[in-house]
Amino acid sequence: MGDKITIGGDGVLKVSDNPVIPFIEGDGTGVDIWPAARTVLDAAAAKHGRTIEWVEVLAGEKAFNETGDWLPQDTIEKFTEYLIGIKGPLTTPVGGGFRSLNVSIRQIMDLYVCLRPVRWFTNVPSPVKNPELVDMVIFRENTEDIYAGLEVEAMSPEAAKIRELLHDAMGWNIAPDSGIGIKPVSKSGSQRLQRAALNYAVKRNRKRVHWVHKGNIMKFTEGAFRGWGYELVREEFSDVAVGWDDCGGDAGDRILVQDTIADIALQQVLTRPAEFDVIATMNLNGDYLSDALAAQVGGIGIAPGANINYVTGHGVFEATHGTAPKYAGQDKVNPSSVLLSGVLMFEHLGWDAAAADIINAVEATIGDKIVTYDFARLMEGATEVKCSEFASAIVDRL
Repeated sequence: MGDKITIGGDGVLKVSDNPVIPFIEGDGTGVDIWPAARTVLDAAAAKHGRTIEWVEVLAGEKAFNETGDWLPQDTIEKFTEYLIGIKGPLTTPVGGGFRSLNVSIRQIMDLYVCLRPVRWFTNVPSPVKNPELVDMVIFRENTEDIYAGLEVEAMSPEAAKIRELLHDAMGWNIAPDSGIGIKPVSKSGSQRLQRAALNYAVKRNRKRVHWVHKGNIMKFTEGAFRGWGYELVREEFSDVAVGWDDCGGDAGDRILVQDTIADIALQQVLTRPAEFDVIATMNLNGDYLSDALAAQVGGIGIAPGANINYVTGHGVFEATHGTAPKYAGQDKVNPSSVLLSGVLMFEHLGWDAAAADIINAVEATIGDKIVTYDFARLMEGATEVKCSEFASAIVDRL
């Protein structure tokens, strides 16, 4: 049996060369992409004298079929106990049924950062002229905003009660057939996300940080997010970062911190991508931005994701796409999203050399135009391979 990952009083993870890491295979194509990703992760770890003791935990359809529970308590306990976990895609119904299992895991474990790096690999098909200019890291707040799930159904007794309360207390008139949601954005929640983004920029030698918000309309939630971010820069990071208003855009050798309204940001990441580096934003904005950016570099099939609490050290790393059940068991789909999420996991563990090896091997494999069907159909001269064969090609180039 391997060793538990722990965290020291200095906030640094203590990781042996044989750690225990729980995993969720995932629904739908999880049966294909997780084994492929695991093959590469194991090979990269072995190259550096390490092994991983994988422990399966259940969530989603597999959990429901075996236990009657979509998200068993044992899964949360294992992720909590061992600090780190990785997962494939999980089923979430639209418009009804249970809430997102992904969101539930993030909120139960207080994984307040959704980390989504977006970069282009040579030869990957792209709808934009210069995808190589896209190299951004999104810090999406994971626990607040509309995703907090504080909402009531239209024309329900709860909605009537809230409408009456808001009318009497605030003079607000809300249509009687309205569903109502609450959008909490706290100073503490905002600043711990912004602090993580600034620390990342310092550690990774990134030069710009953007607060993306809709504060021109939502002044006391998203506008407050913007203000709290600049306040944090002045109070905790003035030696390494400076806000635009405090330097006129000339940050010298410090990180330049500025802000952009969300709808403008969605335009400018297309038209001026080189000007964006690290982005910190609220939950819904981050969801839109990360998927829009992924479209520029090959789609969410190659987009990694990580959910992290930098205080406790907990992290759950996940494929960012859906389950695609019609392709399940066909050994066909691209495993890159969950594999590159594993790269983020390795970086979180401090296994930077192994992480870099995987990135280089993926780059070399795609550079040789050895790809799964999603890229092959858009790439001239490509060799189309199965999901497992793509993983084997990457291992060959490690």
